Amino acid sequence: MASEETRAVDTRTAMSPTERDTPAPVGASETTTLEKGPARAWATRLVVAGIVLSAVNLRPAITSLGALLEEVRDGLGMSGSVAGLLTSVPPLCFAVFGVMAPRLARRFGPAAVVCAGMAAIFTGLLIRPYAGGTAGFLAASALALMGIAVSNVLMPVIVKRWFPDRVGSMTGLYSMVLALGTSLPAAVTVPMTHALGGNWKLGLAVWAVLAAAAVVPWIPLVREGRERSVPAARSAQAPAKAQAPAQKQAQAQAQTPASASARAAEGQPPLRITRSRTAWALAVFFGLQATAAYITMGWMPQIFRDAGVSAGTAGLLLAVTMVMGVPLAFVIPRIATRLPHQGPIVLVLGVCGLAGYAGLYLAPAAGAWAWALLLGIANCAFPLALTMVGMRARSGPGVAQLSAFAQSTGYLISIPGPLLVGVLYQHSGGWGLPIALMAALMVPQMVVGVLAGRDRTVEEEAATR
Repeated sequence: MASEETRAVDTRTAMSPTERDTPAPVGASETTTLEKGPARAWATRLVVAGIVLSAVNLRPAITSLGALLEEVRDGLGMSGSVAGLLTSVPPLCFAVFGVMAPRLARRFGPAAVVCAGMAAIFTGLLIRPYAGGTAGFLAASALALMGIAVSNVLMPVIVKRWFPDRVGSMTGLYSMVLALGTSLPAAVTVPMTHALGGNWKLGLAVWAVLAAAAVVPWIPLVREGRERSVPAARSAQAPAKAQAPAQKQAQAQAQTPASASARAAEGQPPLRITRSRTAWALAVFFGLQATAAYITMGWMPQIFRDAGVSAGTAGLLLAVTMVMGVPLAFVIPRIATRLPHQGPIVLVLGVCGLAGYAGLYLAPAAGAWAWALLLGIANCAFPLALTMVGMRARSGPGVAQLSAFAQSTGYLISIPGPLLVGVLYQHSGGWGLPIALMAALMVPQMVVGVLAGRDRTVEEEAATR
């Protein structure tokens, strides 16, 4: 989805601050688990199946609800403000529960946590339509989103550990399936609900079947400890025979600038990331693009439906918006890494977003397909943000710190947006003010994106302030 460097950032982000900023001791490597585990083909196939099935389950809880939001509101007697709160739950859960993933992975192993995450998604999706009221619906949604949050963080870790020599191809597969899992529910939830007799509860609950299937591949891996997370700090118990080659490798690596800087960082305080203006610009950019994405996933079908577009077509329009991320998520990072300044890409994406919002305001039904395409292009600011994270820091620990800071701060920033859209929609009785808000947020997103795209590093800025 993003560049090779960015994928490595995602993997390191799943570590604790101590692990990120401390050099790994002798014998520790990303491929420790793979080398020690059995190399049987069936185990590898299980991991591939687990990655694919898990990736396809990371968005249906959100986009299936967006397609049936009107039916859910009517069925539960939900106000526009509460519906806005519901669309704000995903980034809140990602910010809160995603932080727990590294600690859980160190305790139980990444595969066990992903398996539990898929089980949480299954349980939440199954019970939320029948939870009995708005509070129960919100609680069950939070359970499913908790599973999504921890799995989202740990999937790159599993890819790195099981396929260290195929990170690019496996991450590309994972990203494509994730995009498919985002667009497919948006497209088929409404017609599937009609086929089930028009029962919106069944139309939402049926996605639990997909989550149940995702649990299955992980069970044998968890039971036999094939993907157990072994922190590098605990590898001292490894046999001396296994330690000797690792010691030689570590001595060789000690001559590289990267490991030298890592050893130099040992005993020193972490990078004061908050002193960097680029770090703050990147965090705000990440937050504003996430705001736009969750507003789109939660509210865009309703905008089209209120304009006279049928429910099924509105779902297809959302699917078109989401599926644009499949090809562009591969193209944009590659272009970005070849440019010294990523500001021009930020501006192009922002202009597409402004044009899409203008179309939604002026002629939502007449040019619906064009607006969906334009907003789909604008939403590709996400892979651009991840790419810039890898380019704006010089050292490995710096990249990891920047990634953690930008994403955690960004998700917190994105929480109020969908809620505010719901409040404005309820109190204004139309979509004029909410669409104006969406367009207005695109302007600061472009400004901070240009600032974040400048050719400089957070280490330089933090050291000079």
